[in-house]
Amino acid sequence: MKEMIYLEDVCLDFGSSFSLDHLSFQVMPGEVFGFLGPSGAGKTTTMKLLTKQLLKKSGQIRILGKEIEKVERADYERIGILSDTSGLYERMTIEENLNFFAALRNVPKSSVRDTLENVRLYDQRKTLLKKCSKGMKQRAVLAASLLHKPELLFLDEPTSGLDPATIQEIHKMLRLLNRQGTTIFLTTHNMEEADKLCGRIGILHQGKLIAGGSPQELKLEYARDEIEVLTTDRETLKYPKNREGGERIRELLEQGRCLTVHSQEPNLEEIFLLLTGREF
Repeated sequence: MKEMIYLEDVCLDFGSSFSLDHLSFQVMPGEVFGFLGPSGAGKTTTMKLLTKQLLKKSGQIRILGKEIEKVERADYERIGILSDTSGLYERMTIEENLNFFAALRNVPKSSVRDTLENVRLYDQRKTLLKKCSKGMKQRAVLAASLLHKPELLFLDEPTSGLDPATIQEIHKMLRLLNRQGTTIFLTTHNMEEADKLCGRIGILHQGKLIAGGSPQELKLEYARDEIEVLTTDRETLKYPKNREGGERIRELLEQGRCLTVHSQEPNLEEIFLLLTGREF
């Protein structure tokens, strides 16, 4: 299979304005692809198109190597989805919820135990969902999306509102899944999360993909053309990345006045704000 996800020149509008404006990108097998953008940029709309909850107006979409129009229910058995609407039942235990979804998908009960252990919920399996913390609920939702061992996993803000320890646990699970071969399509507002997990990212703004590449590629592309020096006097000096700047820094080094020297590489959040002019 060449691509797990393929979009070319995809458009979708709601009335007078484009929700997605000639959107094109690819996600290759085994990738963790981060899809970033301000609220209202079209991230959730894109995910709904890819999971056939919405229909495009024009363009081409392929999922798992098939044209979206030809994707059948059996194909979606190879896909897992975690969204803000979990579909789990508050009055059932974690285990009862997973047994229910396992029966719907014709998944053996042995997979329920394995999945609960993988998301570290086996000891809490008899807990009613309504009594679970937000972190436990999110892990239960993740477990439900993993029961059938999907090849492609869609995650919509999987760590939103969670505490740092729970976020770290979920990140470990996602890395393990990816090492086992699962392709992950991730939308997130957490730039640090995108930097840690994603091999490539795309930044969506007003329905258009305005930047893409690996986190490091984007940092290099938007790096400032200057070098920052912290002196022994605790003074921060900035010099251009040219011969003149290099000479000035060399003089400071020879004088023993340099504590640190580093280039001004932006983080993903700074790049995001630069490109969109907006916060999340």
